[in-house]
Amino acid sequence: MPGMLQATRDWFRIYKVPTGKPMNDFAYKGEWKNRDFANRVIQDTHGAWSDLMAGKTAGEDAASIATHNTAVPNSKGNISVDEASDVIKSQPEPKEMAPPVDGSTQNQVFVSRTVPEKVCC
Repeated sequence: MPGMLQATRDWFRIYKVPTGKPMNDFAYKGEWKNRDFANRVIQDTHGAWSDLMAGKTAGEDAASIATHNTAVPNSKGNISVDEASDVIKSQPEPKEMAPPVDGSTQNQVFVSRTVPEKVCC
């Protein structure tokens, strides 16, 4: 669809501006990356997740990451549905309700693209 990439980039750049925040900057100086790059990122991320689930992740924080699950067979944190239910039941009741949602977060704003691309990057 013509213009979809540009519109998507614009949205991610300016969506917080109406709340008083600055425009977002993009990694790689805003350069578009190709399919091969995206696939490498996906493979690398999946590899890191697989290592984490298998208990192969090193580092100080690795032991503190809970990987309990009922859906990844042969993973270090795999537990039965009954064990998962017991974990959930063992959690204390919340002491207080979550605060109400601030009404200002529910505003809708239309932002017309008036800044040329070269100025935004």
